[in-house]
Amino acid sequence: MLLAVPALVLLACTGAGNGGPASASPPHHSNSAAAVAYANWPTYHGNGLRTGNAPSMPTATGTPKVVARYNLDGQVFASPIIIGGTFIAVTENDTVYAIRLGKVLWKRHLGTPAQQSQLPCGNVFPLGITGTPAYNKGLIYVAAEYSGNPPRHELAAIRMSNGTVAFRRSLDLAGVEQKAMQERGALVVAGTRVWVPFGGLAGDCGGYKGRVVGIPLNGSGGAVAYTVPTQREAGIWTPPGPSWDGQSLYVSVGNGAATSGPWDHSDSILKISANAKLQQAFAPSNWPSENASDADLGSQGPAIVGKWVFIDGKGGTAYVLNRANLGGVGRQVSSTSLCRSFGGTAVIGPAVYVPCTDGLRKITIDASGHVHKVWQAASNIIGPAVIGG
Repeated sequence: MLLAVPALVLLACTGAGNGGPASASPPHHSNSAAAVAYANWPTYHGNGLRTGNAPSMPTATGTPKVVARYNLDGQVFASPIIIGGTFIAVTENDTVYAIRLGKVLWKRHLGTPAQQSQLPCGNVFPLGITGTPAYNKGLIYVAAEYSGNPPRHELAAIRMSNGTVAFRRSLDLAGVEQKAMQERGALVVAGTRVWVPFGGLAGDCGGYKGRVVGIPLNGSGGAVAYTVPTQREAGIWTPPGPSWDGQSLYVSVGNGAATSGPWDHSDSILKISANAKLQQAFAPSNWPSENASDADLGSQGPAIVGKWVFIDGKGGTAYVLNRANLGGVGRQVSSTSLCRSFGGTAVIGPAVYVPCTDGLRKITIDASGHVHKVWQAASNIIGPAVIGG
């Protein structure tokens, strides 16, 4: 397929960025433009908080235009990340590319992706690298799925300098049906580990369960994991993956098996410690009916807005939670009818830009934790936004 790397379009109309020098040492390139310093974008929406805000980007001028286009070897669902002006793009053919100044610096093919005949359901074929990678101290972390019976899941750490593999670690842990698990959400570096979220395949088939797996950043030592305590489902699948506030992970969880009786921690926001222990949780009071109708909170990433957590989802009701005490079932700070939302928010101060299926919305959250609707974009502007310029 052809991929026009989005940030190259931005560079065509804005010129040099005004961010500080990148922390990474990018591969050498003789083009004089290599001296330009660009702000790093090492994970989905730029940081662990998933704010989607690029404050060093100058005001855009002129008409954006495509300045480069690259032939890659498979479909691209993950967002590119940017380190020292080098773009990292990944494909469903299990290949990682480093692209800089109009040139592919290196590519690393990790293996053969899972084939449609090996998967019990789904909508991505072949299935390779789907989640957005994360970068930390010279290493690019990617989660890949490989051909097999059953298909297997692996974390690979790749050296930014030359594309060689520093280490590989299995992500397949007991307690689930391995072939029904899918890694779709973005990875995040949090504490001493890189965290990888799991949900299921499109169609919700098989014995999958929502899970986050933490692997030590240097590849040495045991994995830790939190698995949603449901009979099945409750996927942690939204593309933004976990949010990280420097102390805890926050994940949104899809519909689970329970539609009555005790809450199984599905249709929820969960706060998880850096050693994979559940700290706090929230679910709407109508979680049983939302589970039954697949109208859960799992479609949007949790937005950390100061002392609040903002969440919307498939059901169209937005909630503001107290970040220090998520409250349990039905104990939100406030709620309001807003929209069906899929993907990642962007946040500046009290303002949240919400990816609604009927048009991007800007809302603000006041000091008492209540939502105020500011504007709504046209109905064809529906994707997750990032902010710059």
